[in-house]
Amino acid sequence: MTASTELTWTLPHIVAGVMVLSLNAYVLLGGADFGGGVWDFFARGSKRDEQRALIAEAIGPIWEANHVWLILVVVLLFSCFPKAFAHLATELHVPITIMLVGVVLRGSAFTFRTYDSKQDDVQRRWGRVFSIASLLTPIIQGVCLGTVASGGVPMRTPQQAAALTFVERFVQPWFSSVFPWAVGMLTLLITAAATLAVARVENRMLFDGLTRGGTAMVMHAVTALAAATSLWALASRRFQIARLAAAAQASFILWGWAWTQFPWLLPPDRTITSLAAPRITLQFILGALGAGTVILLPSFVYLFRVFKRGETVFDEGHA
Repeated sequence: MTASTELTWTLPHIVAGVMVLSLNAYVLLGGADFGGGVWDFFARGSKRDEQRALIAEAIGPIWEANHVWLILVVVLLFSCFPKAFAHLATELHVPITIMLVGVVLRGSAFTFRTYDSKQDDVQRRWGRVFSIASLLTPIIQGVCLGTVASGGVPMRTPQQAAALTFVERFVQPWFSSVFPWAVGMLTLLITAAATLAVARVENRMLFDGLTRGGTAMVMHAVTALAAATSLWALASRRFQIARLAAAAQASFILWGWAWTQFPWLLPPDRTITSLAAPRITLQFILGALGAGTVILLPSFVYLFRVFKRGETVFDEGHA
């Protein structure tokens, strides 16, 4: 099935679009929390404790709620694309397990550090666990995405799968290639140019999609403009503009990948429609999403208004 036959939007495409929207929300909200943990890791000098206190104030107390967007993606994949879910959960169970352990360690360590004695050596050790888990978990998340985008987990027949060793089937797809790890570093640091260079060598289909056509060029231009605006805003201490520009940069990178991979769900040969659940399932799921959105979005807005209203996350005293 070629891409040209898939350009008509159907229910599976709408669900896939909602999944990308949810990933976008997770990249911005959950990503900011992980970023706080990374900055916590690099906090040094006489203002180290002050910087870490500022980071804790910036991400709490609502940071765990931001994982709802990743949970939504998992639920939609399980419900609307069950064959893809089963395949990915099996083939990538090693990095997914590492990622989940990192998420749990990060949350637990942050809680224990927050409520333990500030002078306790144990409290400082929990702080290191929180920082390291914040550093490694987004890398593994990117590795999983990069493995899928590179076609590293093709669907096989039972006979083909049985002929592979454990390492060949469950480790080599994500560990023996540079590209998944380049995407992992992209997830952590937004090193888009370096990832594109690796894609040119190891993932030609993705590279061609990211560099050919008017839409690709527009996305590159907007992403570059957002990056430049963010740097300018930071240098001139216009922090609200910097936040918006950084969010735009990350969002356009994500949507650039989604646009390039369309209509494939599992590259190089499994499309969104070929792996979709029956139409009635998708209809019920979209109906439930509509009802849930009415509850979820106002709740999130209220949560932010209660805990973040009037808060200055970065001001002159903490520069």
